[in-house]
Formats: sequence, structure tokens, C-alpha cells
Amino acid sequence: MGLIFSRDHKVIARQFLWLGLGFLLVGGLMALVMRWSLAYPGRSLAGIVVSPSGYTTLFTMHGTIMIFFAITPILIGAVGNFVIPLEVGARDMSFPTLNMLSFWTQVVASLLALGAWLVPASAKAGWTGYPPLSTTVGTPGLGQSLWTLSLIAAGASTTMGAVNYITTVLRERAPGMTLMRMPLTVWGLWLTSILNALFVPVLGAAMLLLFCDRAIGTRFFVATGGDPLLYQHLFWIFGHPEVYILILPVWGIVGDFLSYFARKPAYAYRVTVWSMIAVTALSALVYGHHMFVASLTPMLGRAFMVLTLLISAPAMILVLNWMHTIWRGAIRLEVPMLFSLGVVFVFGVGGLTGLFLADVPQDVYLHDTFFVVGHFHLIMAAAVFLGSFAAIYFWFPKMFGRSMSRTLGTIHFAVTLPCLVVIFG
Repeated sequence: MGLIFSRDHKVIARQFLWLGLGFLLVGGLMALVMRWSLAYPGRSLAGIVVSPSGYTTLFTMHGTIMIFFAITPILIGAVGNFVIPLEVGARDMSFPTLNMLSFWTQVVASLLALGAWLVPASAKAGWTGYPPLSTTVGTPGLGQSLWTLSLIAAGASTTMGAVNYITTVLRERAPGMTLMRMPLTVWGLWLTSILNALFVPVLGAAMLLLFCDRAIGTRFFVATGGDPLLYQHLFWIFGHPEVYILILPVWGIVGDFLSYFARKPAYAYRVTVWSMIAVTALSALVYGHHMFVASLTPMLGRAFMVLTLLISAPAMILVLNWMHTIWRGAIRLEVPMLFSLGVVFVFGVGGLTGLFLADVPQDVYLHDTFFVVGHFHLIMAAAVFLGSFAAIYFWFPKMFGRSMSRTLGTIHFAVTLPCLVVIFG
């Protein structure tokens, strides 16, 4: 029981890792079934034919699981818990009991998400859960209600972790460890925690109002008496910072690993830090580009377009700094370095495709097309997961006391990168 309900940040990190990897397997299998269904509609897979309704459930749960129950536990829960105290010189997190509760709240959220998928009337409103699809009119039954509860619980877990990470970095640093001496990994995780503390409660509020609409008959998001677009505003006020919530730790990880394996100091460390801070600040101001086709006034559309294009500047500064870090370095192509270099490539490609979607006239035609799917997955699936695997390969020996196979790791990278680029490029 001591290990199960441990308050040790290293044990909790391993718990988050196994939970996230388990859901990564589930979400990945869902993606394979969806791709099969798109390629061969109506054809059976292992004796099962995916119906249109079943496909909608897979689409809903794949996106939800990958973002909230795979990436978040692995990248923020596991890497954050394990690395932050070690790299700032702290004995443990500031609030060990809250840390333990954060993990078990995530477990409850995971069980609710599985219930939303497995009950007969499963969730079918898409991973964004837009009304009226997510109301009792669009998706009757228990599944969609469990889906909303799972995100409320996942948000509570994430907020607990954010409070812990922010406090630990501010209060538990070793003497002499100033903010501008912290590793870039810690900077990425700390800035992510600030965004989580600010914006995850907004998602929780949207889910709570949606649950009230479904459970007790309120009309917050019902067209007769409420406003379905209010949900979109609340969702994307959280939803776009969520992109940076997940990519900021990867930026920090890549900045540290490129420096380590190129045997050079990180180029323009302070510029990199301030660029990450600028992205963090601007990420709160660009959510409206998800709603260019939702009848925004031209003035708002133009403002969100300019801000979205502006946020690409500090992001590209990061890429240039990474390139300068490895330039003429004594590079060791270990497995974490391979995955880090893969992040640089796919993030560059994915970031360039984002410029088209930032422009209002182009986004009107590209919205809800596979161009958006490709852009989204190059950033969220390719860059974030490659960065997560880089961290796992690098920290695995310290987490578990044994090394992973370099040969198998190289094969893993050689198969993963081309497949991701071919599928989403």
C-alpha cells in the first residue's frame, strides 16, 4: 500500500508513466481502426465492421484519450514529477499529499473516460463536444455525461499538479538556483503549469455547465434560452493554450537534449527563455482563430489573425536557436538525440502549415479539412510524442535503474518518424 499510495515524486512519476502509456496504446489502436475505416469503409477488421455510429465514438474517444489521458500523464505527470525536483535541487514536491491526490484523481477520470466509451449509449459528440451534438438532444444516454465528468476530474488533477509545480519551482529551488539558471526543461514545465492553472478551470466550467444541461435541464448551451457558441468560446479559451501547454515542455526538453548531445551550451539561453515566455503570454490571446467560421466580427477576426501570426515569431526563434546549438557541435546520435532532432523537423513543418490557418481568407476554405488534421497532428502527435519519447529514453535509466536497448530505440525512431510524416504530411 505504501507504494500504491506513495507521496514520493519518483513513484508518482512512474505511476503517471504507466497510466499514460496504457492509454497511449488504447488511443493508438483507435487511430488504426479509424484509418482502416476511412481506407476500407464497411469492410470488416478482425471480424468487426465499424458502423458510422461506432466511428463517431472512436473519433470522440481517440481525441479525448490522446490529449487528456495519454500525452498529459506522460509528459506533464510523469516527466514533470520526476524531473522538476531533481533539476531544481528539491527534496520533493512542495505538497506531496496533493501530488498523490492528483494521480488518483487522474485514475478516477480515466475510469470515467473508459465508461464513456464502453457503455451502450457511448459518447459521440466529437472530442470538442460542441453543442447541440453534446446535449441530450444530439447525444442521449449516459456516455456523453460520463465524458463531461471525466474531463472535470482530469482538469482537477491537472490543476492540482499545476499548483504543485509552480510552488515547487518558486519555493523549493536549491541555494544559487536562480530562475535564469534553471534547465530549459524546468522552464517549459513551469510555464505549462502557469497556463494549466489559468485555463484548465475554464474547461472545467464549460464541462460543468454542459453536465447541468444534460443532468438537470438547464439551458446554458441550448439554442432556445442559451447560446451554443458560448461553449465554443469557453472550450477554445482553454483549447488553444492547451496546444502550448503540451508543446512547451517539449521545447524545453529539446533545448536541453540538443545542448547535451551536441556537447555545447544551449545557444542564446536567455533569448530562448524569453521566447518561451512570449509564447506563453500570447497563447492566451489567439483562441479566436478556431472560430473564424463562427461569425466573428471582422474586427475580431483581424485581431486574432495578427496575434496568431505574431506568435509564430518567438516559436521560430526557438527553432533557429536549436539549429545554432547543434551547428558544429560534437554530436552523439544517441536515441534521445534522434527523437529530439525529429521534433525539430516535424515542428518546423507543422508550424509552417499553421501560418495558412492563421490567415482568415485561407482558413475559411481549409477549416475542417484534412489540412487541419495534418497540421494538428504534426504538432500534437508528432512533435509532442517524439519529445515525450526522447524524455522517456533519456530518463528511463534513472527512473528504473536499467538502460533501454539502443538498437531497439533506433529502430523505434526509424519507423516512427517516417510513418508520422507520411500519414500527416
